[in-house]
Amino acid sequence: MRNELGDLAAFAAVAQERSFTRAATRLGVSQSALSHTMRSLEKRLGLQLLARTTRSVSPTAAGAALLEDLTPALERIERSLAEASKKRESPAGRIRLIIPRTAAKLVLLPRLARFHRQYPEIVLDITSSNDPVDLVAGQFDAGIQLGEFIQRDMIAVRVTHDMRLAVIGSPEYFRERKLPRTPRDLKDHACIGFRFSTGLYRWEFEKGRQSLTVSPQGPFTFDDPEMVIRMAIEGVGIGTTMEESVAPMIADGRLTQVLRDWCPVFPGYFLYYPSRRNQPAALAALIRTLRHTA
Repeated sequence: MRNELGDLAAFAAVAQERSFTRAATRLGVSQSALSHTMRSLEKRLGLQLLARTTRSVSPTAAGAALLEDLTPALERIERSLAEASKKRESPAGRIRLIIPRTAAKLVLLPRLARFHRQYPEIVLDITSSNDPVDLVAGQFDAGIQLGEFIQRDMIAVRVTHDMRLAVIGSPEYFRERKLPRTPRDLKDHACIGFRFSTGLYRWEFEKGRQSLTVSPQGPFTFDDPEMVIRMAIEGVGIGTTMEESVAPMIADGRLTQVLRDWCPVFPGYFLYYPSRRNQPAALAALIRTLRHTA
C-alpha cells in the first residue's frame, strides 16, 4: 500500500482525461513518469487498466469498474484535505485545553464570552487539572500553567502579569491567635493543605537571602483551591492561594493576608503548546485573545 493512493489518483486522472499528456499536465508530472506509474500499477495488480493506442487512451472494463469505485473515494479524500487546510487558515474547529482551576477563573472565564462572539466556529474542550501534564501524551492542543512547571521544549506565551502567593485566614481566626510574623510561626497554626496528584504542596517562602519551606499541618487537605479559600473564610485555619484570586476578599475584610513580605512575586501563568509549525488558526486566535500585554 506504500504507493497505491498516489498511483490510483494518477490512474483516475488518465482515465478521466483519456490522455497521458493532459493527465500529466493536470498532475504536474512528466508524461514518461506517468506512463511508468501506470505500468507499475498494472503489474502489481495483475490487470490491464488502460487500453492504449498511438491516438487514444481509455479504461478497460476492469479499469472502468475500478474508476467507478475510486472516484467518490478520491473526492472524499479531497474534501477531507480541504477541511484540514481550513483549520490552518480559518479560526474554526476544536481545541483541547487543559488548565488549573485557579487559572480558569483568573485567565479564561473573563474572556470566554468575548472569544465565543468573535470566533463562533471554534469549540473549546476544556479540562481542569492542577497538575502539570504531557500535552502530547494527553492529546491536548495547549495548556495553561505556571511558568515554573512548563517543560523547556514547549512554546510559552504569557497570559498574566507576575503573581504572588497569598497566605490568608479569617479575621475571626486571627482574633484568637497571634499573627505569624515569620514562616516559623506557622507551627503554632492550623494550616490548610493543598494537594497535587504527586503529593502535598509545601509552602515556599523567601525574604532577602532567607528561604524557608513549610509542610502544612492542619485539619484539612484539598485538591481544589476554592475549598482552601472557603475553609479559610470559615475560620478553620490558614491557607495559601494566588493573591489575585482573593484580592476582593482581602479588600472587603473577609480575609486577612499575612507573611506578605515573605512571599515574593514570580512569573505567572503561561499558555503553552508543542510547536510553532503549521499552527492552526483556531489556536492562534486563542493565543491572541489570552496573551498578556503589559
